[in-house]
Amino acid sequence: MEAKTKVHAEDGRQEVIITRDFDLPVELLFTAYVEPEIIEQWMNTKVLKLENQKYGSWEFQTSDPKGNVVFTANGVYHEFIPNEKITRTFEMDNMSLGAQLEFLEFRKLSDDTSRLTMHVVYKSVAVRDQLMQLPFRQGINMAHNKLQEIVNKLKTSHHE
Repeated sequence: MEAKTKVHAEDGRQEVIITRDFDLPVELLFTAYVEPEIIEQWMNTKVLKLENQKYGSWEFQTSDPKGNVVFTANGVYHEFIPNEKITRTFEMDNMSLGAQLEFLEFRKLSDDTSRLTMHVVYKSVAVRDQLMQLPFRQGINMAHNKLQEIVNKLKTSHHE
């Protein structure tokens, strides 16, 4: 099965472009990135802090099935335009990858479909390449598939 989330990592560049078309109105896709209850479901993480505004910060914590904390990720919003754009930093504690800058764009394709484009910039080509060695592509695909599935349920309850 072909992955629906496309990850474009050009050799020698310190960035990745991730694109995914969703069968969701753009408002619901955006909601999946800003509502703690929804984020916790599709990202399989705990939202410790989420200030959805310019200069607001966020912090997520991911644990294993036994409840041991695997990692904590955090960052700051630099731009927050509902249903259009989120620009934020992303940094994982306990990882030597440093902070990355993420530009998320939400675009309406039709009343029922939308596109998410993530432009992620890393500190160096080496850091980006190190991340690409991890099961990054599979991970983001699984997360986006789950996002589609969870928000689909919201979509049906939206129309009732």
